Amino acid sequence: MRSSTVFPQKMLWLLLLVTLAVLAPALHAPLHAQEHPAHSMHAGMDMPMSDAVDPQAQAKLLADKRESEFNHHLAGLFVLLAGLIILADGSLGDRFRFASLAWPVCFLLSGLFVLVWSDTELWPFGPQSWFYGLTHHVEVLQHKVFAILLLILGVIEFQRTRGVLKSAWASWVFPVVAVIGSAMLFFHDHQAGMHGANHMEVMELIQTEHLSFAIAGIGIGLSKGLAETRFGWRPFFERLFPALLIVLGSLLMVYVE
Repeated sequence: MRSSTVFPQKMLWLLLLVTLAVLAPALHAPLHAQEHPAHSMHAGMDMPMSDAVDPQAQAKLLADKRESEFNHHLAGLFVLLAGLIILADGSLGDRFRFASLAWPVCFLLSGLFVLVWSDTELWPFGPQSWFYGLTHHVEVLQHKVFAILLLILGVIEFQRTRGVLKSAWASWVFPVVAVIGSAMLFFHDHQAGMHGANHMEVMELIQTEHLSFAIAGIGIGLSKGLAETRFGWRPFFERLFPALLIVLGSLLMVYVE
């Protein structure tokens, strides 16, 4: 029994060390940018950050801002519901058999929403093809990758909850994918707010919000892994995991640009 718990714990420590190694340069980059503000702009920016924006362009920027905020808020609602459902699973499970399957469905719905509605300039909502959007806009590609990761988490956990997927590797999908997805936030290319007199303040706010998302996401991944490990602190992490889901969901629901 002891050897079966040592291996998962070693894997979690290895996952944490790899994450810190990945995040170290990303955490250093904003500090470096503050020391050299002239070099803090993205080299591959498609549009100039001009203070003078014509009314039509300003309306488009406002529409994009509202769309982005709504996407974050709805995704946050799904994550928040997942955490609440897990915490209440003991009482709900006695009344509703589907309660234990509800939280993976929240991830599936969130992933499906981000996959389809995260970038409305793409078909069928806009004129751009998916191929053009994915190959010419890094932000679009990252949104779709996030959506796929959410769908993977939803499918794997749904099958595990049903008892269909019982392989040992399946318990590690959520922790690994959650940490990877969270680390990606440090490299998320976000063009919103890159215009106008206060564009630097807006970008600083967005980066701070992404930092909070990433920290919460890494905590979710690690706590989920420890909740799957047989050791004395397991009950604590079984509760910490959904609590951090609620924290992340709440942060997403108050996201502003």
